[in-house]
Amino acid sequence: MGGKFYEDFVVSDTQEFGNYTVEKEEIIEYGEKYDPQPFHTDENAAEESAFGGLIASGLLTVGIGQRMLVENFIQGTRAKGSLGIDNLRWRHPVRPGDTLSMKTEIVEKEIWDDGFGVVSVSIEIHNQEGEIVASLIGLVRYERREERE
Repeated sequence: MGGKFYEDFVVSDTQEFGNYTVEKEEIIEYGEKYDPQPFHTDENAAEESAFGGLIASGLLTVGIGQRMLVENFIQGTRAKGSLGIDNLRWRHPVRPGDTLSMKTEIVEKEIWDDGFGVVSVSIEIHNQEGEIVASLIGLVRYERREERE
């Protein structure tokens, strides 16, 4: 089994990837099921809100980001789950038709326990205008190569 181990990640390395267009229907569907606030579920009510229109739930935005992260950063590595998320912020509303992408930067590495290390990844989710719509630090657990030898 191949893939990047903990030791293969370098602090300050960056990557940019992703291209996901958010549809109005998924904003409403997610809002109705998980975050039933009017600015996520009702176009008319959303127009009267502080946002002036329909916006995606922040958790939907992070879920879309998670998909991009798995497909472009984690898949094919020796990742063994996450220990959590730090510093999650929603910085700009995501609207129907926005196209999201992601920038990652390795900000810290720490030996965690027998055979594993944690890679702290700064994540910014951007819209098509380059505005940061969400930011967070993901704590990803990876196998250590040296523990396998």
